[in-house]
Amino acid sequence: MTDPIADMLSRIRNATAVGRKRVDVPLSRLKTEIARILQNEGYIRAFMMVDVAREKGQTAQSMIRIQLKYGSRGENVISGIQRVSRPGRRVYFGRDSVPPVLAGLGTSILTTSRGVMTGREAVKVGIGGEVLCNVW
Repeated sequence: MTDPIADMLSRIRNATAVGRKRVDVPLSRLKTEIARILQNEGYIRAFMMVDVAREKGQTAQSMIRIQLKYGSRGENVISGIQRVSRPGRRVYFGRDSVPPVLAGLGTSILTTSRGVMTGREAVKVGIGGEVLCNVW
């Protein structure tokens, strides 16, 4: 797999499109931080680390189980999720040029020298970084 972050975002996008309650994503530290931000911003209900048994005779694989969130009438909380920086084209923004997503209604997730954080947090701290994705 060349882009595991895009795989995670596609799994979340596809699961919300069909109304699933949860989705499993292979475990990594970066994906865990992205899930933490999605939970803090209110886009997902919860996430936890689980070991999922594979085929007979193989070891279990560690996964992140993401509990998706829907509105009171079943509407999607995540209406869009987009990968910005990819392995073939990295996108960086300085501390003064982090753009708002949907005029401030969405959230951009950045990886900075101080860890993974939202675009609003990066502007408050005064640092820039690589934009991983936008969620709205």
